[in-house]
Amino acid sequence: MTLDDFLREWNSPSKTLVVHTSGSTGRPKPLEVQKSRMKASALQTCQFLGLGKSDTALLCMPLDYIAGKMVVVRSIACGMRLINVKPSSHPLSGLKEIPTFAAMVPLQVYSSIQVKEELDILRKIRHLIIGGGAIDKGLETILHGFPNAVWSTYGMTETLSHIALRRISGEDATDYYTPFDNITVSQDENGCICIDAPKICNSILHTNDIAEFHPDGRRFRIIGRKDNVINSGGIKIHIEEMENRLAPYMNHEFAITKKEDKKLGEKVVMIVAMPDFFPGNLESNSFCIKKPDTLHYENNQLSERLADINKYILTNLPRYWQPREIYIVSSIPHTDTGKLARGRIAEIISDFNKESIQKLE
Repeated sequence: MTLDDFLREWNSPSKTLVVHTSGSTGRPKPLEVQKSRMKASALQTCQFLGLGKSDTALLCMPLDYIAGKMVVVRSIACGMRLINVKPSSHPLSGLKEIPTFAAMVPLQVYSSIQVKEELDILRKIRHLIIGGGAIDKGLETILHGFPNAVWSTYGMTETLSHIALRRISGEDATDYYTPFDNITVSQDENGCICIDAPKICNSILHTNDIAEFHPDGRRFRIIGRKDNVINSGGIKIHIEEMENRLAPYMNHEFAITKKEDKKLGEKVVMIVAMPDFFPGNLESNSFCIKKPDTLHYENNQLSERLADINKYILTNLPRYWQPREIYIVSSIPHTDTGKLARGRIAEIISDFNKESIQKLE
């Protein structure tokens, strides 16, 4: 979808438009949403950040999803001038002016930091919000030193983008998200977040996000997702928490998932991307399982890498958290917005059996 396409849709007589979820836990779903609620969401962000007519907003994300659409709606609702660039991993490349406000996914931020000219621009953006996926601890450490405000977002398509922000730069950096005014966040009996946002949602939204609340009773931090919990032998393991523990030590992209197990009910499975061990003509998201049930390989180079991974696991994870299987893959699938496609990962792993596993030669 182009900017002109979206503006035609926005300015049409219809009071609603259709958006799609990101598909991080399954297939993307269409949702019909009211334009008035999108505008209300946009105004909340602008009011929280103090954005107005004298400011500029960078549009650098696809307009097929809510994040990109809401950048445009914020510019309309708050009178900001829109700077439109083609979505890419380097949205600041060749940019002639520094926007006041920008919304990016973690991959765009990470890629921009690698290029000095882009990093200089990134550091000068007054308000940079990052969403669409988890922010790596290493990346967050870099962003902590930025002179201007960098924010992590909490929200989803159903809440028409974010409903809370967490500062990750400067002295005000925190692990806790602050909800916008007129939004109440609570917990259900499972510890999952419930969102009461009457200007945005028709009813209270029950999520699968497990949270811990600050003593002030309003701010919260995310522990993980209810559907990302592995119940292994009666012990509940939060996938995101496990990934966060390992992330500082891993030199390869990886993900944690689960698989059915006769003895434990569910067992922990690790997937590690090592594209250099696969033929160059493989599709970027094709899964080629080499051998998941042992850390000992005849290939010396792979054995060394797996020995390092095994050391990280033994050193940083409790025994009952440690993966029972390790899959070596060409790449790990992501959604169009950059999130891990966990539904697809679990689906593919569950389909594999011993006959479909190939040994390294």
